[in-house]
Amino acid sequence: MSTKLHLVFGGRVSDPRALEFEDPAKLDVVGIFASYAEAEAAWRANAQRTVDDAAMRYVIVHLHRLLEPSIPTG
Repeated sequence: MSTKLHLVFGGRVSDPRALEFEDPAKLDVVGIFASYAEAEAAWRANAQRTVDDAAMRYVIVHLHRLLEPSIPTG
């Protein structure tokens, strides 16, 4: 079984309802995690830290889906 990598990053978005980041050079790259649970904990900590700023958005990217699209998602 291969590792399912997850990337957590965030930054200021131009519209809080979308994922268009204003300045990719200023993204906050939190890290790459080997499990969704670890990635979710990191995402949650950063999202809650910036909860009062509607223009800040943190996301989890499923890197394993990009690297090996044939891996089942379940």
